[in-house]
Parts: sequence; structure tokens; C-alpha cells
Amino acid sequence: MTSTPSVKQGALARWTTRRWLRAGVTGALVALAVLGALGGWAMWRTSQITTELVDRRSPALIDAIRLETALIDQETGVRGYGLSGRREFLQPYAEGVAGGRAAMRSLRSRMEGDAQGRSDLAEVDRLAHDWTERVARPVSSASPQEAVRIAAARDTDGKTTFDSLRGAMARQQRHLQDERTTAARNLRDAMTLRNWTFGVIAALIVLISFLIFEGLRRGITDPLSQLGAAAREVAHGRFDRSVVVSGPADLRQLAADVDAMRRRLVAELQFSEESRALLDEQAADLKRSNTELEQFAYVASHDLQEPLRKVSSFTQLLQRRYGGRLDERADQYIAFAVDGANRMQVLINDLLAFSRVGRVHADHDTVNLDDVLNRTLDTLSVVVEESGAEITHDPLPTVVGDTTQLGMLWQNLLSNSLKFRSPDRPPRIHISAAQDDGMWRFAVSDNGIGIEPEFQEKVFILFQRLHTKDAYPGTGIGLAMCKKVVEFHGGTIAIDPDHRPGTRVLFTLPDTADTAEASGAADPAAGEPQP
Repeated sequence: MTSTPSVKQGALARWTTRRWLRAGVTGALVALAVLGALGGWAMWRTSQITTELVDRRSPALIDAIRLETALIDQETGVRGYGLSGRREFLQPYAEGVAGGRAAMRSLRSRMEGDAQGRSDLAEVDRLAHDWTERVARPVSSASPQEAVRIAAARDTDGKTTFDSLRGAMARQQRHLQDERTTAARNLRDAMTLRNWTFGVIAALIVLISFLIFEGLRRGITDPLSQLGAAAREVAHGRFDRSVVVSGPADLRQLAADVDAMRRRLVAELQFSEESRALLDEQAADLKRSNTELEQFAYVASHDLQEPLRKVSSFTQLLQRRYGGRLDERADQYIAFAVDGANRMQVLINDLLAFSRVGRVHADHDTVNLDDVLNRTLDTLSVVVEESGAEITHDPLPTVVGDTTQLGMLWQNLLSNSLKFRSPDRPPRIHISAAQDDGMWRFAVSDNGIGIEPEFQEKVFILFQRLHTKDAYPGTGIGLAMCKKVVEFHGGTIAIDPDHRPGTRVLFTLPDTADTAEASGAADPAAGEPQP
């Protein structure tokens, strides 16, 4: 059975950052509100005691002393007048009467709600009234001679009455002094409580601030720092690093999501590595297969030269010696054999030339394409003259490549334009060249019969023909050889689908610097293998 602390820990573990913040802020506000109320009460209590001490207790004691002083002035004035009969002694008496009345009024207003104070004040008032009625008023209102007589007659009674009054005022002042002392002590206690309260509030604010910063550090900044550090390690290639952080539930969930993404990336990377390894293996197999096919094509074409020459020689000898001596069908058979041997000879020569691209002629030197094109035109001069072709070209650049292969490129492209010319118009061929982003872009345009869009990629495949050998002779290797030559030099070749009428062959060759880099990376065969 799960214990209560474990249940509480499990419940707290599900708290999110928002819930922790809400609980922390609520707790802090409640604590501050309670302490604020306590501090407010302490301030109010201090203010109340201060007001009582300043506005009531101390002034009441002062008024009691003023009352005593006024009554003593009255007694002194009456005594002096009663002894001397001189009226100037009544001046202190008159002032004492006025001062006593003012002090009495003030004391009455300050004794509201104080039973002890009102009792003492009543006792003082009663005794002061008795002394005034028995001694002070009769003496002060009499003539000087009569005042002396009355004062002498009532001296003992007046002294006794005033001593009683003096004792009552002493008790009153003692009570007021005690109350003032009590109020002062209460004020000190209230100020001590207030100071302690605000000290606790300040300490609690410091504690709450520390807890907030510590909570933010442990609950937010530290988990985010751990998450960021783990994510950076994964970003730097440590895909085996698990992303696990402590803290609120939502941050742990975020870390779990990031770790799930890491595992997905690891799986994708592993699959990519496996795919790349398989692709590299297939590329190596394909390269080996192409090398073996090229080797086979070369060996086959080379080894077939001798027996084919014998077949061709003997069929031609047979045609010369027995031509016209046999029947017409025999002459036809002999003609078929001679034609087949000649076409086989051309096919084998073309296949041998195709297999040698990138193997035998693989030098990379600076090549002036103008010179190569002029030599090619000289080679094709007879066909150009017979067809009435007009061949023009832009100034051609100097590139890095193999002179023989680039000559084969021009020869095959121009031969195709001349071969597949339109019967309705003389051939017009133009060669253009333009530099673009480190590449030379060439275009060989003619006004021939053209190539249908669905065959514009097929024509670059080996042995692909669009016409019968009777309509247009050839082996179907020319454009395939052009593609191999261009790709060997680091370019691309294609048919322009928008050119009408005729055909426009577009191909690219790297600029001089780029071609030199490409040639440095190439690893052509050193020479032609021996049969």
C-alpha cells in the first residue's frame, strides 16, 4: 500500500510551472497580507496610544498642575489681602480664579470616559468650591478692615480646608501621573511590537524573495539550462545523449518531447546511413559494372576487327570475281553480305570510339574551340559543299579538355544536323556560346526535320534510332557519344523543346578554372587495354 508522503510526492510531481507559480504567488500574497494586517494593526495601536498620551494624558496632568497653581495663587492672594488689607494682593487671586476656571474646563473635557479621573476632578472641584465659599469669596469681597477680621477669624478653618484641597490635587496628579506612565509603557510596548512586526515582515520579504529566486532557479532556469545543454550536445553530434531534466511536469514533458525527437532523428540518421551505405555499394557495383561493360565493349570491338575484316574482304572478293556469273538471286545475296559486313565494320568502329571516351583520350589541356571547330569543318567540307549548308558561329571560348573528344563532339553534332536536314530547304546551322555563372552554354541550332518531344531524351541512349537505316544511315551512337563527352568534361546536354523548326542541341562546359578543378578530380584510365 502506498504511503501518504509518496502520494503527496506523486501529486506534486504532476504540478506544472504555472501551478507552482500560482501556488507560490498565492502563498506569498497571503503571508504578506497577514503580516501587512498585523503591521497595520501595530501602526494603528501605536498611533492610538500616542494620541492618548499626547492629546489626553500629558495635557490632563499639565492642566491638573495648572489648576493647582491657580488655586495656590488664589490662596496666596486671599492670605496677603487678609493679612495686610491691601487690595493689590487681590491681583494674583483674580488671575488664579481665571486660570482655575480654564484649567477646570480643560480637565472636564479630557476626563470623558475616565471614571477615576472624573472622580478625582469632582473631589477637587468640591473642595475648591468649599474653600472658595468659606474663605476666598468672603475675604476678597470684604473691605480691607473687614477682610483682615474675617481672615483672622477663619484662618484655621481655611488652612484645614485648603490642605484637604491640596491633598485631593496631589492624589489627582498622582493618578494622572500613573496613567501617563502606563500610557508611556504601553506606547513603548506598542512601538516594540511594531518594530518586531516590521522586522518580521522585512525578514519574510527577504525569505520570500529568496524562495522565489530559488524556486525559479530550481524549477525553471536550471531545467531550461539542462535542456539547452542537452539539446546543444545533440546538435553537436552526441545523438546518444538522452534529454532528461528535473523540474515541473510541463518542463519534463518538453524534455520528453525533445528526447523523442532525438530518438526519431537517431532512427532517421541510422536509416539514412544504411541507405547511403547501400547506395554507395550500389554505386560501386554500378561503377564496376560500367567499367566491365566498357572493357567488354572495347575488347569485343577490338577483337572483332580482324575476323570482320576477313569477312568483308572475302565477300567483296566474291562479289568482284563472281558478280554477274551467277544468277540474280546469288548476286543479291552477295550484295547483302557485303553491305552487312560494311555496316558491321562501321558499328564496331563507332562502338570502339564510344568505349574510348574518357579512357584513351583523357588529356586536359587548354583547347581553343574555334580551332577545333575549324578542323571539324574541314573534315566535313565535302558534305557541307554537297548539301549547300551554311554554317555560322559566335566567337568560341577556350576551355580545358581533351582536343580529340571535343572534336568528336563537334563532328557528331554537325553531322547530325547535316544528315537530318530538311529536303525543302538548304541546311542552316548556327553555333552560339554564352558565359553564365561559371559555365559556358553552347547551342547548335539547325533548320532540319527536328525531333518530336517524346523522343528528345531517348536520342541520347546508345543504339537508339528514330529512322530506318534505309532512310538515314547510321548506328545510333552519335548523340550517346556526345552525351558521354560532355558529361566527361563536367557539363550537361539536352534538346531544346521550344525550338522550331529544326533542332537545337544545348550543352554546357565548365569555365577554364572550374574545368581545371574537375580534371584534377578525374581518374581516367591510363591507356587502352590490350586484347
